[in-house]
This record gives sequence, C-alpha cells and structure tokens, in this order.
Amino acid sequence: MAYRLEIDQNRCKGCGLCVSVCPKHVLEISSDVNTSGYFAVFLAHPEGCIFCAMCCEMCPDVALTIIADAKSEDPAKTEYHVSEAV
Repeated sequence: MAYRLEIDQNRCKGCGLCVSVCPKHVLEISSDVNTSGYFAVFLAHPEGCIFCAMCCEMCPDVALTIIADAKSEDPAKTEYHVSEAV
C-alpha cells in the first residue's frame, strides 16, 4: 500500500517541531509566508520520507497527515501533497 504526506500550509505556524523530530530530515521551513503570516513547513526531500508519522504526532496544529492510498498498490506511485485550506 502506498502512502502520502499531506501538509496543510494554512494550519502550520512554523514552530519547527516536526522538522526537529524527522529521522530522515525531509522537512524544512519555507522562506514564503502562508495566509496567516507564518513560515510554514514543506516537504523538501520527498524521496526520503519513510512515513513514520513522527511529524504528525509532534505537530500541535495537526497540520501534517499521513494518508494510506488504497488506490495505488505500487509504492513507486507514492504521492506527496501540500494542501491549502480555502
């Protein structure tokens, strides 16, 4: 089963807790501000993500989510999304 990491850019306050706990160092703080004026996190190195969910557990704003993609059984088709709430 394939997985994907979704980051809700508008929920993120850029605290960096997820960045600090990532064992593969795939997350970074953006140099662009989100709609709330924060420097949100983004997936800088998606190929290295092991979907351990440590970032999701650490995030106080629930801005990161690991989703199982039942449509794709091929791990090579794992997707990485950045979502923006409207």
